[in-house]
Amino acid sequence: MSEEDPVRVLVVDDSALYRKLVRDVLAQIPGVEVVGVAADGKIALDKIDFLRPDLVTLDVEMPVVDGLGVLRELKKLPHSPDVIMLSAHTGAGAEATMAALQLGAFDFVLKPAADNAEKSMALLTERLHQRVEAFARRAVRTPRPVAAGATARLAEMPSKPPQPPGPPHPASQLTAFDLEFRLPIQAVAIGISTGGPPALTSQLPTIPKDFPVPIFVVQHMPPLFTKSLAEDLNRRSQIEVVEATDGEEVRAGVAYIAPGGRQMKVEREGAKTRVRVNEDPHERNCRPSVDYLFRSISHVYGGSTLGVIMTGMGDDGTIGSKLIKRQGAKIIAQNEESSIVYGMPRSIVEAGIADLICPLNDVGREIVNCVKRSRG
Repeated sequence: MSEEDPVRVLVVDDSALYRKLVRDVLAQIPGVEVVGVAADGKIALDKIDFLRPDLVTLDVEMPVVDGLGVLRELKKLPHSPDVIMLSAHTGAGAEATMAALQLGAFDFVLKPAADNAEKSMALLTERLHQRVEAFARRAVRTPRPVAAGATARLAEMPSKPPQPPGPPHPASQLTAFDLEFRLPIQAVAIGISTGGPPALTSQLPTIPKDFPVPIFVVQHMPPLFTKSLAEDLNRRSQIEVVEATDGEEVRAGVAYIAPGGRQMKVEREGAKTRVRVNEDPHERNCRPSVDYLFRSISHVYGGSTLGVIMTGMGDDGTIGSKLIKRQGAKIIAQNEESSIVYGMPRSIVEAGIADLICPLNDVGREIVNCVKRSRG
């Protein structure tokens, strides 16, 4: 799509209340056109074929064909729309949403409780507006076929116009073997948001089981969802992957996922390092926060850290990355082309603190090589 086309959205939910809520919310977002609604997955697939939407908001649990069934069918199409899942805040909802993200869903939004229509509308507006805005920026960057008749003028959206490609950034031409390391890497710290679960699923399994340092991961997600994410990654990976618990001793070769809705930091206790999980306030609207983790990393590991900032909205992680960079740490940023949302890594690159800029498929390898090179 181009900036002159609206974002064409199909709303799919078996609840008439939520179909209306989502439709009303989307109608308030400039540059969005709701082209239809569907009450189950079978109707949705028929309408997707006929209406050719750019984006589908998709309920997880539905009769006839559920959300996961719709995603499986969409994977068979040559030009399928992107999907934002609407998920219940339950254990089952979290597991289904993780599966949906692995099947290619763009992102997910938690359904607010439906007992207060005004509050539900406000929450959905905030959550959906962010995702649709991020989708619009990505869709302009990576054009896709537009449905016939989609010629209405796109209202001004709060996003930057696409820029003509310039010369490649110097850091995108480098690998771990081009870097000089003053200190051996003792820890890897990863910050990631939108597009994170499939990105982590792609790269964490490439880390060998004898990896000599711990990995700390902040993935922006609500409670319950990070537990499902950690369990899924642990099944797929050679290293151990756990949702962090307060007070546990840090071990090499273990990846610690920050629990959703809580802050995670590391602390030194004598000769031991422990993970601390707490209810400290949000930072820049994030809990867990990448900056919060990286600040504690700077106190414990300092310049012996490898920071990795991957796909995601906003700029969480930039302040923390600057902090450890000043201490001698190296920073990897995911490149624009492979990022679902080029927000967090863009902020790192624009701040001038990226040592390496690489595509998603190279992130795991560069992490391993950086650690090996730094440790001789």
